[in-house]
Amino acid sequence: MSLYDLVLAALLLGIGLILHAVFPGIFAGMKPDFSLIMLFVILMLTADKRVGFIAGIATGIITALTTTFPMGEIPNVIDKLVTTAAVLAMLRIVPKKVLVPVVGVVGTLVSGITFLTSAAVIAELPASFTSLMGMVVLPAAAINTVGLFLLYPIAVKLYAINKAGSRITTAPTEK
Repeated sequence: MSLYDLVLAALLLGIGLILHAVFPGIFAGMKPDFSLIMLFVILMLTADKRVGFIAGIATGIITALTTTFPMGEIPNVIDKLVTTAAVLAMLRIVPKKVLVPVVGVVGTLVSGITFLTSAAVIAELPASFTSLMGMVVLPAAAINTVGLFLLYPIAVKLYAINKAGSRITTAPTEK
């Protein structure tokens, strides 16, 4: 776990928070979770379990603080931890060629199903589970996948450039 990866995670989560805060709700106070896209980018870039779970916990807390879903605070934290574990598992088994769409779709579905299930246990859902899946989770999966397609290649290039730049050292001077 490097300080560079933790700082990168914090910056990406900040960007995700801004996008999450300004995007309006779609149905019954729910909205696509842009913080989730940034969590996916962090997990795919660093592939470090410790950084991943720190980012997952931070994302859960951030989305809990900004949720518009009634009693959605605890379900947000639960879903981000479960999603982090699921995406880290996907990173091991999914071929790199299809990693971005698989993480975008499956990761968002895992997040949405976990959120709705835990919200149903903790509080009452404002609509049926099926309608929330169809009107919020599936569109969010599409939005998150497109967002991941757009952001991940840019993040990979910036990560590689900055990582290489941080390794450059000056040669010791001769006396």
